Amino acid sequence: MTVRIGAEEEFHVLDVESGRLVPRADALLTRLGRAGFTRELHRSSVESNSRVHGTLDGLYADLTGARRRLESAASSLGLTAVAAGTVPLASLAPGSTTPGDRYRRMADEYRRVADEQLICSAQVHVDVPDRDTAVRLMCPVSPWLPPLLALSASSPFWLGSDTGYASWRTMLWQRWPTAGPAGCYGSAAEYDAAVAELIGTGVVSDAGMLYQDVRPSDHQPTLELRICDACPRAETVVLVAGLFRALVRDARDRLEREAAPGCDGHHEWLRAAVWRAARSGLEGQLVDPSTRRAAPAPQVLRGMLHRLRPALEEAGDWPTVSGLLEEALADGSAAHRMRRAARREDLLAAVDLAAAETRGAHLAPHPSGRRPRPHRRSSAPLGPAARARPRIHAPAAPGATG
Repeated sequence: MTVRIGAEEEFHVLDVESGRLVPRADALLTRLGRAGFTRELHRSSVESNSRVHGTLDGLYADLTGARRRLESAASSLGLTAVAAGTVPLASLAPGSTTPGDRYRRMADEYRRVADEQLICSAQVHVDVPDRDTAVRLMCPVSPWLPPLLALSASSPFWLGSDTGYASWRTMLWQRWPTAGPAGCYGSAAEYDAAVAELIGTGVVSDAGMLYQDVRPSDHQPTLELRICDACPRAETVVLVAGLFRALVRDARDRLEREAAPGCDGHHEWLRAAVWRAARSGLEGQLVDPSTRRAAPAPQVLRGMLHRLRPALEEAGDWPTVSGLLEEALADGSAAHRMRRAARREDLLAAVDLAAAETRGAHLAPHPSGRRPRPHRRSSAPLGPAARARPRIHAPAAPGATG
């Protein structure tokens, strides 16, 4: 049976000349006609929503089509869009919150935490039979989420400086009172009772403000991955989606065989594992969920791939996911690539790199160690990526999202 997937991507809105974050999401959404795109907390970001897909090829075509539509609309306004956890040249500005009662309440209640929510993420939805299954799956998949964060890490810079982290977005995100590991629940009723109790405290106003690393969707039968940074390369989103679908499939199979999550319920170590993934990305060590000991990121991810091979093969995803994982390990995280560009040149070079990758142009280092800045004078998209993608083919025409 095909297990369907979908993705939500958030994008920063930047001025194409300065590379700085600007509060012009409404103008961009008006130009887009809003089909498949929506607002976020701040007026400097937009979100796209894919359709539901049975294959990774279909998801890739959808994501890249939406990105082309977004860049076309942005370039006509002197803007560009960047999919990354943070952008190097963000700055805090009063009045940047998107109008609306919900966003106004969040700004008033959470103050600095909401003010500094200049971050973007990528979220993946995977079909599950029912809400009970979604809730029960949170426990067995949770230990394997920090490696997915490491794959997506794309936010080394914050307010013009290098944080030393691969995903500073994670550090900002974890300040929300409901962010972090999801915990273990035996049923949807048990989980919903805990949510109701939390809302009763008055700390959050509704279930939509549960910012756990993974959670059951409130309005559709899916399990939602929420731990990842937004990814400059659409291929990274596809890789994460393929691995997460395999995790869900594998966990379902284990639950059916064992009738229990096989978890001791102690997820305290998970917060430490998430911190390590945010700190190191693909360029350092991760906490191996199999041993709960530190190990090099490539070793952890290849071990995860081996564990999930039966589920990946059942879905027909093995060639794509194994190929994309090896490419990701060879190229390094987006955080590493952005930091390298900034070291060779400056922060604008890191912005250029993230913007180009968002458009689908994977820039090789310039022979001199410096590379031209094609969009400082013009926002025309660069050419398509030259490297082949395993089993992922660019669509003939832009796709739609919905």
